[in-house]
Amino acid sequence: MLSRTADHLFWMARYTERAENTARMLDANYQLSLLPQSDEYAELGWRAMLSISELSGVYAAGHQGMKSRDVIDFMVRDLSNPSSILSCLRAARENARAVRSSTNSELWESLNTTWLDAQRLIADGILERDPYEFLEWVKFRSHLSRGVQLGTLVKDDAFWFMRLGTFIERADNTARILDVKFEMLEQRADTSAQPFDYYHWTAVLRSVSGFEVYRKVYRDVVTPERVAGLLILYGDWPRSLAASIAEVQHLIGKVMNGRSSETARLATQLCEELKNGRIQDILQGGLHAYLVSFLARVNDLASHVSQDFLLPLAPEPGEPPGSQSQTQTA
Repeated sequence: MLSRTADHLFWMARYTERAENTARMLDANYQLSLLPQSDEYAELGWRAMLSISELSGVYAAGHQGMKSRDVIDFMVRDLSNPSSILSCLRAARENARAVRSSTNSELWESLNTTWLDAQRLIADGILERDPYEFLEWVKFRSHLSRGVQLGTLVKDDAFWFMRLGTFIERADNTARILDVKFEMLEQRADTSAQPFDYYHWTAVLRSVSGFEVYRKVYRDVVTPERVAGLLILYGDWPRSLAASIAEVQHLIGKVMNGRSSETARLATQLCEELKNGRIQDILQGGLHAYLVSFLARVNDLASHVSQDFLLPLAPEPGEPPGSQSQTQTA
């Protein structure tokens, strides 16, 4: 497969997954913002939301204060924000358009309709009426896109590169959610508000569709340690770090070429560490330090994937800047 085609497929899937994860994070914060709490803690939640996506500086440059409506608007429809939901849906659609012959009409129609309907819904004022309804719709459209992939596409290189983009993006976002939410809890001055803690961690679990899974696995009260264990090490749940990296390892094996042995080694090493890890050891060494290291390793793995299979990050000698399909950012 041509690297340009693989690049489009990989980033089409990453942007679709990123739009869904942004919707999940916004939904969790929006639900938490409705609970009785101090203004300072409510603001901390929205700051954490921006910190997850490393967008605090971009937001501050164009906004004053940390109002929930402003953050939602910035993270949903601001096209100057490359990680906003609309920006991601547009980028996914443009990548899909470039490789229509490598997928099928069902997948193209799914992504194109999502982009067109998202613009229509926002223009009709859905964010002002009910942000929750729009965020649920974004998650549903992402599920539909993956369902079309799994249900209609031949399992060839095109399929594997789409899945590879999905799970690299998912591992990155799950780690960011967990890291920021733990840090946010540590910054709260009142450590005695256990009922609020329950809703805090319930919202974290719901943001990754993990609440019902937690109940099935633990059948007990929600605790931060068990939430971390589920999101990091529980390999039988497809949104955990362990499951995501196991899938990445499998997919790299499917698309390996003569220069990807180091990429396969890095994926295997990280996969084995997660498979054999213990949450007690992770917490003892410091969860934040562990997740920062994990994110660095995932980004390094993504860079190796780009070098081995996808478009170069910079133009080749003699190639004019901007001649690539688009600027893809991790």
